[in-house]
Amino acid sequence: MRRGGWVLKVYENSLALLFLVLFVLSIVLHALGGAREYSEEEIAHGGSAVPVWQFVRTSQFWFESFQNWQSEFLAVAVIVGGSVYLRQRGSAESKPVAEAHHSTGA
Repeated sequence: MRRGGWVLKVYENSLALLFLVLFVLSIVLHALGGAREYSEEEIAHGGSAVPVWQFVRTSQFWFESFQNWQSEFLAVAVIVGGSVYLRQRGSAESKPVAEAHHSTGA
């Protein structure tokens, strides 16, 4: 990045920014879809529709969110753990297959 300045700062942190955007987007989409479903359930049982901001304050929203996060964290942990300890012959990103774990840190 020859330009430097704020463009370089954004590029240097682009992966973290992408993950932040995806995280916020997933929360917003879950809140919108969940509020719609929750409202339909409330109306079916004689209640009234619930706005998104009110649904976000319910225990159902947080229960569903934590269940989703738990499965995502498990998936990420498996990917990270696998990439640290497992190897694939011929992969440019993998450690040499025959090398010991302690000798491939450089």
